[in-house]
Amino acid sequence: MATVELRFSAQPEHVRTARLVAAAVARRAGVDEAVLDEVRLAVGEACSRAVGLHRSNGVTTPIRVVLTEEEKSFSIEVGDEVPGAGAAGAGGVPGARAGDPAEAADEADPDGEDEMGLAVIRGLVDDVEVLAGEDGGTIRMNWPTTPAEADADIMS
Repeated sequence: MATVELRFSAQPEHVRTARLVAAAVARRAGVDEAVLDEVRLAVGEACSRAVGLHRSNGVTTPIRVVLTEEEKSFSIEVGDEVPGAGAAGAGGVPGARAGDPAEAADEADPDGEDEMGLAVIRGLVDDVEVLAGEDGGTIRMNWPTTPAEADADIMS
């Protein structure tokens, strides 16, 4: 199992770098070429969401992206450090904080961008999980990989 960890400050311009790194590591891990655009888009959405949460909540810690290559799968976790943010927080309202979920959601995400971002990710990734907790939220995304031996068999 190989793991790459990327941390970056909550600046929108760093999202592009995260997308490029994710696509390169996914390609090396054996994710199908036809799926790499989906990987890029999903990582971009997840990172943009984390950047937005950090900036709107005054969190100065870095965004965390963990890319893991396993035997038959490739996973990416994008983590923020905004307590209670995410689909599982505040009654299932994305981006909502403690208190009245509807009011908190309006304050945290008045344009519904957080909810839209999660919908885009769920549309791009078949295996996705959104978690929220006291220490922040995590979006876990998984894709199947093609083992290197199978690629060699196809080529011969």
